Amino acid sequence: MNRMKKSLLYLMLMSAVVMSYSQGFLHRAVVDGRVDSVRQAINLPQEFTGEGVIIGVTDWGFDYTHPVFYDTNMIHYRVLRAWDQFKTSGPSPAGFDYGTEYVGAEQLLTARCDTSNVYDYAYHGTHCAGIAGGAGAGTPYRGVAVEAEFLFVSVGLLDEQVIDAWRWMYDVAQQEGKRLVISSSWGLYYLDNMDGTGPLAEEMQRLTDLGVVFAVSAGNNGDVNCHMMHTFTQHDTIRTQFAIPHSSIGSTISMMGEENSPFSFSLFVMDNSFNILAETPFYSTSHHQDIESELVVGTDTISYWAVIDSTNPYNQKPEADLMVGKKDSYRFGLAVVAESGTFHAWNMALIESNYGNWGGDFIRPSSHPDWVAGDNLYNISTPGNIDCAITVAAHSSRYQAPSGNMAGGSIASFSSSGPGFHAETKPNISAPGRNIISALSSYTNTYSGTYIASREFNGRTYRFVSLSGTSMSCPFVAGVAALVLQANPGLSAAQVKEILLQTAYNDDYTAQAGVLRFGYGKVNAYQAVLSALATVGVESYAAPEESLYTVYPNPAAERCYVTANTASASVACRVLDLSGRTVLQTTLTPGVNPLDLHSLTPGYYLLNITDDKTVVTKKLVVTGR
Repeated sequence: MNRMKKSLLYLMLMSAVVMSYSQGFLHRAVVDGRVDSVRQAINLPQEFTGEGVIIGVTDWGFDYTHPVFYDTNMIHYRVLRAWDQFKTSGPSPAGFDYGTEYVGAEQLLTARCDTSNVYDYAYHGTHCAGIAGGAGAGTPYRGVAVEAEFLFVSVGLLDEQVIDAWRWMYDVAQQEGKRLVISSSWGLYYLDNMDGTGPLAEEMQRLTDLGVVFAVSAGNNGDVNCHMMHTFTQHDTIRTQFAIPHSSIGSTISMMGEENSPFSFSLFVMDNSFNILAETPFYSTSHHQDIESELVVGTDTISYWAVIDSTNPYNQKPEADLMVGKKDSYRFGLAVVAESGTFHAWNMALIESNYGNWGGDFIRPSSHPDWVAGDNLYNISTPGNIDCAITVAAHSSRYQAPSGNMAGGSIASFSSSGPGFHAETKPNISAPGRNIISALSSYTNTYSGTYIASREFNGRTYRFVSLSGTSMSCPFVAGVAALVLQANPGLSAAQVKEILLQTAYNDDYTAQAGVLRFGYGKVNAYQAVLSALATVGVESYAAPEESLYTVYPNPAAERCYVTANTASASVACRVLDLSGRTVLQTTLTPGVNPLDLHSLTPGYYLLNITDDKTVVTKKLVVTGR
């Protein structure tokens, strides 16, 4: 099986699967994440709503016409463009040769929704985008950044298409002159490597360095022991049973060894008493192999496939993927042998149509106490396992019940566990992700659950539903990142991530579940915005053509002039050295303001300007007399 076919099997959507309505509604999530304090502008210069920031959503099932994508008055339409990578009619975006791009409200509203794809006419993307920045359409179910603008990509199933989606979003944001947050409520356990290396990781890091903020779902396998780990200290053999994941046609066992430590593996089939009935040869990762074969057990035939890489070019590790067809009358096992090194394996669903991300257990049968059992660790999938991503776990919203007692707040059992492979904390942060009410695509033919609310708009009925998953917590954090960037557009993507993590709050639930489930804690939008306002940004990544503040000359010797094109009566202006120490400060008024630089030694400085709406940071070079 070639790599493209393998990739088509492996794309994993972090589908929301839990349906109940006891806690966690979007308006409760807003309180849990402290977004309500931002809306009330408590000790803030203004309410921050994500205005001037673009949220890009890579997903499936977009309803371009849903009224949550207008402003709160349902007048101003906020979706800038969409790229449906599945639709073949064109026109494609400039620089790309596939899919169909819609530009502007007229084209988007005429198209109505994305085309049928691997999820048929789905709804996941609409729900996620509504959490990130839906304006509620007159319901209580308003998202986080209600004045942010949107880019949507109905993303294809290959790593090249994901990379193209990110690049297209970045290019559009540059054209618009606005900062970009990309929200990805999906995960891939086999595209890229499970240690966070690969082509997606390289591209995400490149765009992060250019200022793009990435929020990514942690995954929904926290309650499944679908990971197995063993460190070989001698030439020994380990065995384990693996359960076929529910609602699948088989299992995909993804295996990764250690650099310069090849391993060999074998598939075996057992009866219900764990007697081995048939076993494949041991396949070694010492050289590349593509295998398509079958085991014969009596009159039954069990198909299996394997793709083996002796040395992955991105991490230099041996890797193998084994795909096994399901047979209900048998149990399945994996045997692995190696001389040394740490070995990891993941047991994920193999399905015939659509693409799922759920796992199956590795089991140590009571009759074989020397076999290896699975655990729920190292279960963050790509791209959440990439270091620069803001990887989001899910918890239930804490709220006051009618009895007056506080309820909720615990980690969602399904939320995937870390750690990361390189000692980094994964997941990074948690947000509300249980029973979150948001918009449903009015064009879906795949939703069969309960409707929570509905809204009539332009002669059509639009509904709201409750879903659960890290798919829901991810766009919540993306919306908070948009609030942070509105407060301080000069922040680097790394600074945005650092602010979110350092301002996260902890409680009894985070202490109980620990860093492997919650990361640094629960997202705190209010403290994040306060921190953003007090942080010196690195650069204005996407300054508009008519800047509110200009500096001339720059470089300057003894004096420069700061022009304030603003109605603000009083604007704070500070010059900081590269250590962040204030070396000069003054107040700007509308018009041209002279700035005396005599006291400064030649070198590089940061000019930090704070008015009643935003923070602007510019580089200043002092040459001396």
